[in-house]
Order: sequence, then C-alpha cells, then structure tokens
Amino acid sequence: MALVGASFTASAALVDYPLAGGQAVRYAVAALCLLAVMVWRRERLVLPSLRQAGRLTALAATGLTGFSVLVVLATSRADPSLVGAVVGATPVVLAVTQAVRERHLALRTLAAAVVVTAGVVLVEGLGSADPLGLVLAVGALACEAAFSLLAVPLLPTLGPLRVSAYACCAAVPQLVLLGLLAPGPFLAVPDGGELVALAYLSVVLTAVAFLLWYTGLARVGPARAGLFAGLVPVAALAASLALGAETASPHAVAGALVVGLGLVLGLAPGRRSSRRTGRRTRVTA
Repeated sequence: MALVGASFTASAALVDYPLAGGQAVRYAVAALCLLAVMVWRRERLVLPSLRQAGRLTALAATGLTGFSVLVVLATSRADPSLVGAVVGATPVVLAVTQAVRERHLALRTLAAAVVVTAGVVLVEGLGSADPLGLVLAVGALACEAAFSLLAVPLLPTLGPLRVSAYACCAAVPQLVLLGLLAPGPFLAVPDGGELVALAYLSVVLTAVAFLLWYTGLARVGPARAGLFAGLVPVAALAASLALGAETASPHAVAGALVVGLGLVLGLAPGRRSSRRTGRRTRVTA
C-alpha cells in the first residue's frame, strides 16, 4: 500500500498518455515479470479451472481494468480529494464483507477500519463532485474492494504469485478491446518521463505490489489487510513532501496519526483468557 501511495507522482507523468493503451502495456510487462519469477522459482504452471478462470476474469475486469478507468473518469467529474476519500472507505467495506461471510462481527476490526477511514478523510480532505462523479467514485470503491475479495478464494489453490500473474494476463485483452473501441489513439511513443513512469508502474506498482498484497492477504485475511489501505494517502503525502511538491497541512498530519491509531487498534493482539465465577474460560478477542 505504501508503494501504491508513492506511485501517484509516477501516474501524474502519464496524464497525456493514452489511458487504455498505457494500462495494457503496464499489465503486459507486469505479467511477463511475474511469469519470469515463476520460471525462476520453478513454480509449476497450474491451469485454472473454469470457475477459477471466470473469477480471474472478473477480478481483472473490476480490480484492474475497472478501477483504473473509473478513477480517471471520477476525477474528471469530482475533486481528486473526494475520490480519494470515497475509495478510502475500502477498509470498512472489507471488514463488513468478511463479517457477513463469516457470520461473525469482529467489533475491534470494524472499529479500527472506521478509524482508518476517518484518518484517510482527514488526509485527503473533502472536495466537491456532481452526482455522476460521486457514482463513479463509489464504483471505484467497489472495484478496489473486489480486487481483494475476488482473490481470497483463489489464493489457497493458486497461490499469490499465480493469482497476480494470471490477473495481469486477463486484464491485457480487456484493456486492448477497450482502447480499440474508445476514441483517440490506442498507443503513442512515450517520452523519457512517460517511459520511466510506465516502467515503475509495471514492475514496482504492479508486479511487486500485487505479489506483496496477495501474500499478505492470504496470511491475515481481507478485513485486517484492508486496514493498510489507509497507508495509501499517507504514503502519497510523504512522497509529495519528499519531492517538495506540497507542504504538510495540520489536518493531513492529524489524519496520518489517526491512520496509525487505527492500525494499532486493529492489529494489536487481543487478550486470550479471563476468569469468571471461579472457572477458567478461554475467549478470543
């Protein structure tokens, strides 16, 4: 998530580059990198079943293709800060979804997700939007949540590396089709800055970050992993400060501290035992 937040400066270099074509190149390069890692690690090539292939296609259509497109469309109709604040509700969505799936509400995790989301809103601030811009931002939020939720059933059998590689492979034809149908050029010759940005987004933000995220997701589950989405605006702010692009406002600093508080609340180990009426009873926090 820190890598995602720090990538916004790279994404800004691609504002004038064809959207679908650039994203298609990004995921194609990332897929080649991940497949090369599979060969280097001598991972067995496991072909997904029909159901798994369908889930991978849906994952690519929402968490990769859909999210990329909706964020761009939303920021054209709404302030980027508002889009960031809406997408920042991802921890709450993941916590509630896991509670519904497991039929068990972990109050501390849900409370931590609310705290993290409040911190994100403080960092991002609230901007203005027309109704369509707000709908597009909510759509981006749904796609961001789907990026994790659709992957959860795939991780035990395919593993983080295969899920990352296969999802990138599935996204490429989707983006090619979208780019060919959309007006304007599909690809363009990148200048030096755009080439560096595409390389960073392909290797670091996609190949490396996807593998890290899905590995962590398999270990701690979507609700607890989702808390780290709060680090995205914090890392983006830190990168901007390091590059001298902006100065830290009081509400942004306060928001970063609130995000940290939410992470501590959600990840701290719980108490495991208590005594009641003279008997030993084991409980889980």
